[in-house]
This record gives sequence, structure tokens and C-alpha cells, in this order.
Amino acid sequence: MKRIVAIILMMAGFGLTYAQKYAFVDTEYILNNIPAYKVAQDQLDKYSADLQKEIEAKYAEIDNMYKKYQAEKVLLTDEMKNKREEEIVTKEKEVKDLQKKYFGQDGALFKKREELIKPIQDEIYNAIKEIAAEGGFAVIFDTSADATIIYSDPKYDKSDQVLQKLGYKK
Repeated sequence: MKRIVAIILMMAGFGLTYAQKYAFVDTEYILNNIPAYKVAQDQLDKYSADLQKEIEAKYAEIDNMYKKYQAEKVLLTDEMKNKREEEIVTKEKEVKDLQKKYFGQDGALFKKREELIKPIQDEIYNAIKEIAAEGGFAVIFDTSADATIIYSDPKYDKSDQVLQKLGYKK
């Protein structure tokens, strides 16, 4: 976002902004007014919770293994102690790897999000692009994230127009 503001300021320095039109949208507002997004977000939340439960169950299993080991430790030979310790460490590594597989970059949760949310975001982006072309807007800002807009006149808010273009009513 800082890069966009810097480019606009640079263009202003060269006197190029006099004929430019600007608008803004609030993608969070748009998403919250699309029923399919709410359904997809609920599915994603449930999927994430299911994965988390699986991880927590495996950590509970490791905890039980460790407690059992601690209780029996005095009765075990050194060789048996080493074997049990290795089993616990191996199990911990497996769970950490599974956690990374589920929640890491390009993990199962990321892929599920791509499957459920990205098509909706792409549809919104295409609608914004069409509105920009139809309205002759040089730049459309998104005020939902870390936008650096200090003031915006509501008459230039194109969020409802994006929803309308997507076929949704307020």
C-alpha cells in the first residue's frame, strides 16, 4: 500500500494527477454482504477446528505416554528408558510435522482456503476492475485493510456498486 501512495505522490509531483479519478471500496464490507462467503468462512472455521482437535488429541496422547513413562521410570532398565524416551520424542516430531502439514505455509488449511475463499475474492476483484474501467478510475483503494487513507468522501465508495455488479442487494 505504501508503494501505491508513493507512486501517487510521485505522479502528483510531475503534475500527472489532475485528470485521474480515484475511488475506494471496503472489501470486508463486500465479503460480509455475500452469503456464499459466510458459508465458505463457516466451512473453513469448522475444518480448522477439526484439524486442531486432531492435533490436540495427539498431544494428549504424548502427554499420557510421558506420564506413564515417569510413573514406570524407576522400574525400567536403562535400555527400556532410552527406548521409551525415543518413542516419545519420535511421536512429538510426528505431531509437529502433522501440525506443519495442516497449518503451515501451503498446508491443508491454506489449500482449503484457496478452494473456498479465493474464487469469491477473484469475482470481487473482477467486478472492481470492471467498475474501474467503466468509471474511468485510475486507482481504487481498499479501506478494509491497512489503507493509509485519512479521509474518504462516501460518495466515492464503490462497495455497494461492486455488490450490485456481483448480483447481491444490500
